[in-house]
Amino acid sequence: MSERPVHMLDIRRDFPSPQFEKIVPDPGMWRNGMAVRMPNHLGDAVMALPALGQLRKIIPPRCALYCIAPAGQRALYHSLPVVDGIVPLERIHSGWSREELMLLRRLRLGVGVLFNNSFRDALSMRLAGVPNLYGAKARCRSFLLRRAFAFPPRPEREPANIHHANRYLAIASALGAPDWDGVLPEFRLSPGVDELPPAITALCEHPKLLTVASGAAYGAAKRWPSENFAAVARHWVEAGGIVAVLGSGAERKIGDEVVEGLDPRKAYNLSGGTSLIELMHLLRSSAMTVANDSGIMHLAAALGRPGVAVFGPTDFTATGPISPNWRLLYEKIECSPCFRRECREGHRRCIRAITPGMVIAEIDDLLRAERAAGARK
Repeated sequence: MSERPVHMLDIRRDFPSPQFEKIVPDPGMWRNGMAVRMPNHLGDAVMALPALGQLRKIIPPRCALYCIAPAGQRALYHSLPVVDGIVPLERIHSGWSREELMLLRRLRLGVGVLFNNSFRDALSMRLAGVPNLYGAKARCRSFLLRRAFAFPPRPEREPANIHHANRYLAIASALGAPDWDGVLPEFRLSPGVDELPPAITALCEHPKLLTVASGAAYGAAKRWPSENFAAVARHWVEAGGIVAVLGSGAERKIGDEVVEGLDPRKAYNLSGGTSLIELMHLLRSSAMTVANDSGIMHLAAALGRPGVAVFGPTDFTATGPISPNWRLLYEKIECSPCFRRECREGHRRCIRAITPGMVIAEIDDLLRAERAAGARK
């Protein structure tokens, strides 16, 4: 095991990607602007936001920036002033509908960037009339792209040492975007917190709200045990706070395990019970978030609040949250990162090596640092 399981990530310095020769689009290529095919998964989409903000800076005046993304993520892109509109896809794992193709065609956008590796999406964007496409070299689609960028393959059972956000930024940089300054695109959440359902508003207004993301869509191997989250939640409630467990409807049972035995007036399982905009408000309002490697982890970090993330079979050098205010707990063992949905050995030692006491210690340290920073202002 490593001597130090606590990691702090600065993606501008740590785990950079290769840099590519610049190929700035000619002024006549832009037509009405740019279409960006954003990643399907929420966490990947958040990691692409630094690059999205940088691409906005190279789009000529009077040209628009549109995001192509799953329809369920509308609230995310409507919250970003850098985005002019969204082409929502209803079926992300099958072909685009005729209506989706025609919507993109009517926009008459000249430049397209793909932040995913899909052949189908590259073909669909060409069929929808976007002539100049750029993206990673993948799945035999290079002939559809004006430029395909070759990234090194992920090593077996070793950290990649290339962060996903830096991959996206490398593509933006090759198109002429300036170096990222570490500032994420601004979020403007609408409706406002006082327009949410009263129960959600009350949680957002509590000064000591802990948000917990105890699920993980990727699989059971990626989940820190529910009893560990429960121990952290109990510590927080005993210190005068309240807890909201967030996640999908499929993670409802996991949330029940976390709040079991806690005062129901102070611990709430909201898994499957919030819209995306309500989720974003809760994360932005929280004093702290504790999470597995998940989309909620990335969203909480992007919304500016501190937190602690537990990593096991996945790779924090590639998918750690983009924030200096997060602590990442990861113990390297011989078979990690393996990226398996279920632990092949059955022991899940990589993630069980992180104890509730470790997480509580990092929470307390982050709170002290925040209080000290507030006192200096």
